[in-house]
Amino acid sequence: MKKIFCFLLLVSFAALGQTKTESNGNVYKIQQGYIDANGAMIYYEEFGKGKPLMIVHGGPGASHDYFLPYLVPLAKTNKLIFIDERGSGQSEKLQDASQYTVENMVEDVEAVRKALHLGKISLLGHSYGGVLAQAYALKYQKNLTHLILCSTFPSTSQMNDVFVKMKEKMPADLRDKIDKMEKEGLYGHGLGYEKNRYTNDYMIAAWGEGYFPYLYQNRPDPNYDPIASGNMSWDLYREMWGSDGEFIIDGNLKSVEYVDKLHTIKVPTLITCGDHDECDPSLSKEMHEKISGSKLVIFPKSGHMTFVDQPDMFIKTINDFLH
Repeated sequence: MKKIFCFLLLVSFAALGQTKTESNGNVYKIQQGYIDANGAMIYYEEFGKGKPLMIVHGGPGASHDYFLPYLVPLAKTNKLIFIDERGSGQSEKLQDASQYTVENMVEDVEAVRKALHLGKISLLGHSYGGVLAQAYALKYQKNLTHLILCSTFPSTSQMNDVFVKMKEKMPADLRDKIDKMEKEGLYGHGLGYEKNRYTNDYMIAAWGEGYFPYLYQNRPDPNYDPIASGNMSWDLYREMWGSDGEFIIDGNLKSVEYVDKLHTIKVPTLITCGDHDECDPSLSKEMHEKISGSKLVIFPKSGHMTFVDQPDMFIKTINDFLH
């Protein structure tokens, strides 16, 4: 008798719980955790309603945090899965920096997809995350329903050409200051805790002055701080981007030359960028030409952070494409 009574109580509580969930359709709970992806513990956050949309961040060596709160409205119509790439954010830091490669991160994305039983996913990559998304699509497009490439590049050599032109357009005194610091070497200066990162002066010159017009246009983030942007995974950054400055990629990302492979991508693809983007719109136009049937959207009055400059337009563009 006691067992029957307990069972009835459990059924009643379950019914109450179900009613509560149904009556709070505007509640979006976050599931978070770690996935052992090929020996690296990858942090993820999942929330939202709808089909899965995985989002991969830039840097390399940043974290998913810079997407929030800007991409949160997408959770109303999509199940969002944010990850911190290996060595980044809250994911595991690896002692062997040579393990920080695009190829390994592609396998990490695939491991997360499998572990969370997501089935086919839409994949959105921003900046370096767009490079990662291209690499994933070139290997695993059978697991994709949609591909979204935001403010990114398909060729490191072409991106380096963009940086050369960017430097040429700088005021002469700023360019001379940056050139001088790069020639002297960007690491090993200051106190012990400063030696393995850029100096504050270089971060301000490169990110606060040189890059800034290409980061924001319409809605410059008043909380943007070039020194705070240095809170990142520096060993990963140096391995992938290189050690010689912001305006040349000479780390292992030199291997990124996808232009001649893009025609093999057949999954529905959206390509976006800002009209003042750090990743020049010419790069997005080329990707659009190479990927048959792709859609290209260039946001007006926008830098690299298009979802900050044009938040409503960005969300609508993504949702219209996915739905």
